Amino acid sequence: MSFPPKRRALRLSLITGSALVMLAACDQPIDFDLRGLNGGFSTADAATGALAARPVPDNRGVISYPNYQVAVARRGDTLSDVAARVGINADQLARYNGIEPGVPLRADEIIALPSRVAEPSPATGAITTGPIQPVDIASVAGGAIDRSPATPGVQTATLAPTGQPQAQAQVGKEPIRHQVERGESAFTIARLYNVPVKSLAEWNGLGADFAIREGQFLLIPVPQQNPPARVVPQPAPTLPGAGSPTPTPPSAAKPLPADASAQPIAKPQTPAKPVADVGKTTQPAANARMVMPVNGSIIREYSKGRNEGINIKGAAGAPVKAADTGTVAAITKSADGIPIIVVRHPENVLTVYANVADVTVAKGDAVTRGQQIAKLRSGDDAYVHFEVRKGFDSVDPAPFLN
Repeated sequence: MSFPPKRRALRLSLITGSALVMLAACDQPIDFDLRGLNGGFSTADAATGALAARPVPDNRGVISYPNYQVAVARRGDTLSDVAARVGINADQLARYNGIEPGVPLRADEIIALPSRVAEPSPATGAITTGPIQPVDIASVAGGAIDRSPATPGVQTATLAPTGQPQAQAQVGKEPIRHQVERGESAFTIARLYNVPVKSLAEWNGLGADFAIREGQFLLIPVPQQNPPARVVPQPAPTLPGAGSPTPTPPSAAKPLPADASAQPIAKPQTPAKPVADVGKTTQPAANARMVMPVNGSIIREYSKGRNEGINIKGAAGAPVKAADTGTVAAITKSADGIPIIVVRHPENVLTVYANVADVTVAKGDAVTRGQQIAKLRSGDDAYVHFEVRKGFDSVDPAPFLN
């Protein structure tokens, strides 16, 4: 059995509640976890990489790896149905997966097997035989070269008798099998392993709400093997004196070009818009669409994929204000129990206020521009993490505040 890597401490790992699922009409909930805050994990890189599809199970639903086996549930299955199909004790299977034998399962839900059953084979509906084995591309390529004929010519091979297919071992990478712990969500697990949460859901048959349960086993998607790097041919080096015309020698009949050093030095132009100064006291323009949620200084600026908003430091207990008129769409908490407020504004704009205390509004409340909705925390945590999102994509708050 393979074990997951050591859990990483995710400070301010903000987990959204089910209230955020209904913020907009979309086919999956949004994760207002502020994953870039304080250098937290991001799945941005994983989202750009290709992930392999989950292996196809045999007729029993079994996927077999060298260190463990899992079963894939069918629509309408219970754990007892899965146990009967793979030939294992239902109570033992229920205890191992932390679920009652009669509980209905989702289609494609992954069920971990506590002990090995018969390996997949053509007899069980598998196209291969035995567990999925790791593949070494170098050795496969080397073996193919070794088996190639030394001289060209027509080669013959003995075919297998009709009705007796020669099943080969399936190859691939064994995924990590993660057991869900208390307080974890599909989003935090996706960040832990740096994979897109959508791929995690597809591999494990999660529902539209991405709900998981404590003790559940999840397979972590594995990346596709990268194709061989394409070698770009380099141009041949040019020999000295070849490929370029010989410069014309100076002539006394033709004046020399003007000396550039004698020209007056141009005065540097002033930039049209001053560059933002981290640590500078916030002073929003009078005609800005939004007001600063806190009177203080910006201690961390927006950086897509790293910090999805800005961090504004102020005095402990200072009021946190709504940046614009809108409606409180959700109030949730981080894994550390720290409140997060989401306010919906016109034109599909959302603002997020994290790392706050003493919330004074409730979900559904109408708020006005500049109205106090919370306070800053005490000590070194006296700052608010402020985000502006169009739909569910974060954008730089600066144009809204300047």
